[in-house]
Amino acid sequence: MTEEKKEEQKCNWCDEEYWEKKFGKDFEQKIRNKFESWGKCPPRSWHREHGMNGGFYFLPMIGTAVYYVQQVDGFWPTVVAILKAFVWPAMLAYEVFVRLGM
Repeated sequence: MTEEKKEEQKCNWCDEEYWEKKFGKDFEQKIRNKFESWGKCPPRSWHREHGMNGGFYFLPMIGTAVYYVQQVDGFWPTVVAILKAFVWPAMLAYEVFVRLGM
């Protein structure tokens, strides 16, 4: 970046006309509105639209835990089976990539 551009950039930080031209006249109001809702819970519809992913992962995890636990005898193999149930998507993705030659 040239020295002139650096100097121009420094000058624009406090120039209200520059920011109004770049973001519009109601820039301050937009920022104020944005920070008023900061930290508040999103609307109920957001939870309804994005809440299924946890259940989508949890049910197959329970199924794989039951499968792996049925295959083993003893305490430590059972612990390992439960841990394998948590990471089965990673193991599945690894096998897919191995089979595809990636």
